[in-house]
Amino acid sequence: MRWPASIRSRLLLISALTVSLALTLTVTLLVSLFSSNISNRIDAELTSHINTLAGALSFAADGTLQRPESPLDQRFATPYGGLYWQIVDDARGQTIRSLSLFDTALALPADQHAEGAVHRYLLPGPAGSSLIVLERLVRVAAPEGTRALRIAAAIDARTLEEARTAFIRDILPAVAGLGAFLVVASILQLTLGLRPLAALNEGIVRIRERRASQLTGPYPSEFQSTVAAVNALLDTQEAMMGKARKRAADLAHGLRTPLTVLSNDAVTLRDKGNTAMADELEHLASVMRNHVERELALARITASAQLRRSDADVAMIVGELVRILKRSPSGERLRFEIDGPSTETVAMDPADFRELIGNLLENAVKWAKAEIHVRWWRDETSLHLTISDDGPGVPEQELDNLTRRGWRLDTASPGSGFGLSIVREIVDAYRIGFALRNRETDNGLQADLQFNHA
Repeated sequence: MRWPASIRSRLLLISALTVSLALTLTVTLLVSLFSSNISNRIDAELTSHINTLAGALSFAADGTLQRPESPLDQRFATPYGGLYWQIVDDARGQTIRSLSLFDTALALPADQHAEGAVHRYLLPGPAGSSLIVLERLVRVAAPEGTRALRIAAAIDARTLEEARTAFIRDILPAVAGLGAFLVVASILQLTLGLRPLAALNEGIVRIRERRASQLTGPYPSEFQSTVAAVNALLDTQEAMMGKARKRAADLAHGLRTPLTVLSNDAVTLRDKGNTAMADELEHLASVMRNHVERELALARITASAQLRRSDADVAMIVGELVRILKRSPSGERLRFEIDGPSTETVAMDPADFRELIGNLLENAVKWAKAEIHVRWWRDETSLHLTISDDGPGVPEQELDNLTRRGWRLDTASPGSGFGLSIVREIVDAYRIGFALRNRETDNGLQADLQFNHA
């Protein structure tokens, strides 16, 4: 048997199995107890009939056994009525039967009897029936002295089966109702019992989306050690990331001055006519400066909810970036189309959102021929944002390389090759859905972003 992956499904399955087993065992036990009780009552009734018959025995003057007066139950007087008696006088070879036996005699076993002992049999009866028979040996005073007689009383075994069947039929609705109640109670118990797990999961999601920095809330005592361990891990991770960001920022800022000196030295060498060495120094300074700018950008990515100032206003930040790019040499020749509601926000630090959209827009400006489209909309679960241009697009086999660190499709054009790799770092940090693809209808590249729980 393969267990379901869900804990809730597993517990519900176990609950259904245990409830079914418990109810089955309960019904079996109740039917057994009922059958035993009915059987005891039948035996008591037949014993009472035997005692009544023994008290009504009488003999004729010649010692012949007289028919006693039958018990009051009318079934004794009805042929095949379901209730029977028989008295056997082995000494005289005489047998007396109830009218209900009609043309049938009970085939009583010829076993040894202790005086007063009651024997119980299951014997064939009239009309193919099966009878529960109780037989007792009694000694009575006859004209010639004490005589041993065997008195038997019998009842149709169907009486017990019918009682058992009626009992089962009567208790099944109650058992079904009890089963339904137990299932509903199990579902309610699981719902309430697993609610802290849902709260714990929600807390982790909030941390992942940078809306919280730790697990907080009235968790049950069983979860306190787990919550404490997770919070301690988050604190340690935050401290380590803080130190790493500080070292990266310090290193980047420390390299800026030497890079400025290298650039000045390149100018001096060019003025002195050493163009080759000046070009080499400027190239090295440019590469190092790009690396520094990339590390500074990555160091600025908000690592925790405590450092996040607020959610990002999509329309405001996109509008600011477009206004800035329109004033650039490449952007002033382009037409920007912006389409989206002005009230949308995403759960990102505004600086990170600005860095993300800014790099995508700069890449679009670099390759666009005449226009750039920025559009955002919301569905039931996510906020979607697309940035597309009408440039030449990218060969399909090169799409996956666009976000590689330092990779450039066109080395002849200006750029560091780090812009889209920074985009990849940001979307990975915030778990944002991200894809680059060529436009389906026209030429150009399109970037698709999906912000969950924005």
